Amino acid sequence: MSRAGEPAVPADVLIDDHLTLEDFEAVVRGGARVSLAEAARRRVEAARALVERMIGEGNPGGEGNPGGEGNPGGEGNPACDGGLGEAVAGGWSGPTAAGPVYGVNTGFGRFEAVRIAPGELRALQRNLIVSHAIGVGEPFPVEVVRGMLLLRAQSLAIGASGVRVVLLERLLTFLNDGVHPVVPSQGSVGASGDLAPLAHMALALIGEGEVEFRGAVRPSAEVLGDIGIEPLVLAAKEGLALVNGTQAMASLLALVVIDAEVLMRSADVAASMSVEALKGSHRPFDEAVTRLRPHPGAALVAANMRALLYDSPLNASHADCDKVQDAYSLRAVPQVHGAVRDALAYVRRVVEIEFDSVTDNPLLVVAEERAISAGNFHGEPLALAADHATLALAELANIAERRVEQMLNPALSGLPAFLAVDGGLNSGLMISQYTAAALVSENKVLAHPASVDSIPTSANQEDHVSMGTIACRQARMVLENATWVVAIEVMSAAQALDFRAGLRPGVGAHAAHQRVRATLPHLEHDEYLQPGLAKVRELVRSGELLRSAEAAAGSVR
Repeated sequence: MSRAGEPAVPADVLIDDHLTLEDFEAVVRGGARVSLAEAARRRVEAARALVERMIGEGNPGGEGNPGGEGNPGGEGNPACDGGLGEAVAGGWSGPTAAGPVYGVNTGFGRFEAVRIAPGELRALQRNLIVSHAIGVGEPFPVEVVRGMLLLRAQSLAIGASGVRVVLLERLLTFLNDGVHPVVPSQGSVGASGDLAPLAHMALALIGEGEVEFRGAVRPSAEVLGDIGIEPLVLAAKEGLALVNGTQAMASLLALVVIDAEVLMRSADVAASMSVEALKGSHRPFDEAVTRLRPHPGAALVAANMRALLYDSPLNASHADCDKVQDAYSLRAVPQVHGAVRDALAYVRRVVEIEFDSVTDNPLLVVAEERAISAGNFHGEPLALAADHATLALAELANIAERRVEQMLNPALSGLPAFLAVDGGLNSGLMISQYTAAALVSENKVLAHPASVDSIPTSANQEDHVSMGTIACRQARMVLENATWVVAIEVMSAAQALDFRAGLRPGVGAHAAHQRVRATLPHLEHDEYLQPGLAKVRELVRSGELLRSAEAAAGSVR
């Protein structure tokens, strides 16, 4: 979006009532520009008009709350619905009612029964932001913060939060101009959404806190001055609408899904290389096997393995060997990798629903002129999904590490010990398995489900919390570890295939082997290994290894 006096720049992504993961990645990582759809603008304006009516003239006690401020049935009386007006739904109703509406003209959390005077509503919203911005720890990466800005704008654009259009447009300006609030990564329990992280994000809108801009961290007020915009003065409901949401955890989990989907497909390529290097049987990937146990992920992986291993002289060379069965890490690739796929498919569905959700409180039902105080901000759906992703990715790393051991152990592989040339003088890839073992062991600690924990906050008003942001942070760490483990498998399999010289593996495995060797030569003698591993890891992370295999074998789904 352009500022006044500047030529309009066509938007690549339109913010309306639906956002895809592909749109998300285009904005967050690709720098695609964003603008507000006209239909979304109309929804936001209608919701704002409802808020203005809520805080206008009317019954000072509010519908359903004859006592008004000081009503003894308010705070601490469980029989009272928080003084929110509508007795059944727990909200406000009526076009001219001026009863208490949570966070609009009341305090927050335990202070919900404290009525705020009309002249103090703006101060209330600013106070919310500055008091809640008390996160700690390393800042989130820029891509996570960009995701937070985008997803908050998307949620507000649905038109159930009651903010002004100018606030939503300011979020888009930050995205388009590359103004990234500095957001500490720790401090959210995932209950009323991501209160502390989103408060740090909102600080920059009002000219406080720090932002990353063009590679440097600077005070927000300075950067706003540089790009020619004034700090926002938040109106009624707007501070609450900015911080009541799940956008930190949703941004984290969306990025995990995007990267995990590349990793799980790349893991099939890695497994195909290992199967060939170890002269494993192709029979476990027969279509008849998964037809008899038809989990969709397993069927997909088996099909991938058949395509990657197609036309393999190496396999033909041991067709008449006396081995009956391979180790599970080879034989059960469809069952294990397939279960990972099925788990991540569930996580993707959760993320896609969250993208198009309103996680604010109270919620405005504009057509019915109602405000409902409820629990859409609660992070449980994302927390459970993130823990599911963590477990799945940990298992992907676990089975990859076992294939590394199969290749490095001469008693199991029939190959030189640790894939070393002149073993003894050289250690080969001996310690790569140590690194993989350390990473999978660390994953086992990180895989403890965060969502099973809860600790009350706000004087027990928020008595059950999701720990969703912690779950998503753990998923991101396990994903990183798993990517390194798969890279170690790829590096090991490439070295092992070198010892099968003269016998080409299946078409996909062969293409992957060639791609690795175009980046990293065969290990003839001991050398500093970490830089080479980092190059292989980038082939895996970027999807380059996967694309090379697909060019030869067809789509790896």
